[in-house]
Amino acid sequence: MNRRTAITTIATGVAATAVAQDAPYKIQNGRIRQSVIPWCFNPMPVEELAKHAAAMGLKSVELCDPKHWPMLKELGLTCAIAGSHGFAKGFAHRDEWAECHAKLRQNIEAASAAGVERIITFSGFRRGLSDDEGIKNMVAGLKEIVGFAEEKKVTLCVEMLNSRVATQMKGHPDYFCDSMERTVEICRQVGSPRCKVLFDFYHVQIMHGDCISRVHQYKDFIGHIHTAGVPGRNEIDGTQELNYPALMRALIEIKYDGFVGQEFIPTIPDKVASLAQGVRICDV
Repeated sequence: MNRRTAITTIATGVAATAVAQDAPYKIQNGRIRQSVIPWCFNPMPVEELAKHAAAMGLKSVELCDPKHWPMLKELGLTCAIAGSHGFAKGFAHRDEWAECHAKLRQNIEAASAAGVERIITFSGFRRGLSDDEGIKNMVAGLKEIVGFAEEKKVTLCVEMLNSRVATQMKGHPDYFCDSMERTVEICRQVGSPRCKVLFDFYHVQIMHGDCISRVHQYKDFIGHIHTAGVPGRNEIDGTQELNYPALMRALIEIKYDGFVGQEFIPTIPDKVASLAQGVRICDV
């Protein structure tokens, strides 16, 4: 066994032990409203994940099919943010507007009726667009739907995604809104309190770093938060480079009252224990 292999083995063993110790954790401080995203925990059914989330004291299971929303309510949970069109299409290209508008309108209506306060939206891919043209298209396209969101009291959250990592669901090469500055500028130009950014620490760290400064700088534009470890999109523990307790304290400092969605991919078979560890880390 060489030195690199030994270090990796020891780190993995320490992380697994820490995760196992966190399995029964329940939120104690509650200053951060925590949520969880189901796709990372596949093949665990949403119903099972929701029961574990409720037992840990989370407040939400998000980006799940609306058919699950009544079940969440029975467990004392909500859906912090609803899904819409996928990230492959968006408002950067005018020929994709009609499909995105139709899906958003349908899901905004459903979200409003169920008391779901946010809905995700995307830019889609650049495909040769200049920054100026893409921003212009994004602003015009979002302005056509944001009035309906205002009417229904639902906030559109434009997600910034990283374009550097080529692994599926860990990065999105050629995605247009791969810059926090560009994404915030789009929301600024849309000019509505119902159009904000989805600030995903994983993606922001990969593209920029300096996450805490950006939290303070763009506090008025943050509509939702996602987590994951860098690199790898795995656990948010000491095996990766982001300091999540410090990030959570930064959110408290700016008086952020939205949700923090756990969107990391567990590396150990006991996915519930892995989630419990992430919940504990963010319960500052």
